[in-house]
Amino acid sequence: MPEPDSYLTLSTPSSGLYKEKGSKFLSFAFPVKDEQEVKETVDRLRKEYHDARHHCYAFRIAGEGGIREGMHDDGEPSHSAGRPILRQIVSFNLLNILVVVVRYFGGVLLGVGGLMHAYKLAARDALDNASIRRVEAEDRFEVVFGYEDLSLVMKVLDEEKVRIEHQFYDRSGRIVFSVQRKKSETCISRLNSLPAESVRVRQSE
Repeated sequence: MPEPDSYLTLSTPSSGLYKEKGSKFLSFAFPVKDEQEVKETVDRLRKEYHDARHHCYAFRIAGEGGIREGMHDDGEPSHSAGRPILRQIVSFNLLNILVVVVRYFGGVLLGVGGLMHAYKLAARDALDNASIRRVEAEDRFEVVFGYEDLSLVMKVLDEEKVRIEHQFYDRSGRIVFSVQRKKSETCISRLNSLPAESVRVRQSE
């Protein structure tokens, strides 16, 4: 599945709580940009809640290669924790998100069905408490041009409402900019169609 042109994610971290037969399930939802941030966030929570028995999580991230999903049961029975957490993320239609549920064991076994129910409701509570926003996916480009063509280039960039990140002026001009993915094809086509031989456009890292 390719990365969508727009998606829903969290504005800020949120949290929740679910209790069942003495066990406490503390849930935390975070906006994240990649799997490295997932790892760092989970490691931080493991240190902060080092006395908890389980730190289960799931994530869903959009990238150039498409949507990546992952989950971890952290010692709970297979698919009893990570999967219900991930299903809640999917049911809210969220991307670039991590949900971690920290369990403090209360002395009573809940069984696989009980665990799945508890992790589901804990994750849902954190997501119910979250502030959600829509993000427009962007593509990043670099345009190089001669000084004599600056006004032509800037006219296109202004009209396409791009986000200029860097501008460099030496022997020639160079602008790095981001544009909404749904508008990128039109923007690049307009730049390439300018009556100026000096203008060159390429995708930027």
